[in-house]
Amino acid sequence: MMAEARKMMESPEFQKEMKKMEGSNEFKDSIKETKKMMADPNTAAMLEAKMEAMLKSGEKALAKDAESSLSEAMEAMNSPEAMAEAKEMMQDPEFQKTLQQMMNDPSFKSYIDMMKPMLNDPATKEKFAQLGSLFKEV
Repeated sequence: MMAEARKMMESPEFQKEMKKMEGSNEFKDSIKETKKMMADPNTAAMLEAKMEAMLKSGEKALAKDAESSLSEAMEAMNSPEAMAEAKEMMQDPEFQKTLQQMMNDPSFKSYIDMMKPMLNDPATKEKFAQLGSLFKEV
């Protein structure tokens, strides 16, 4: 995801649009207004508190989504057909390469960090052990 964002920001079309926007009077006025607001300590503190609340809310939503995704994946893997398909995919060198790239992506690492509490849960560990046995049987 971060690589795609970086690619978009490096594209000539995007940079052209940003330069165009930076030159607009609306953008310049908006920047002046923002600087004026940030100069007021009360407004700056209020905005900072709002941003922190939004960040915490976003982190909670991401953690809930990560937990939900993990649960759905584990449920799907209970099927011998799905497990056989997963085993076949894991043996594909191209899939392994893609998986390795994904695991090295910082955004994926933060996603995994959000799932750590769930992954450390004894019930989840037991489910993974069961899935591991099923994986070996397929």
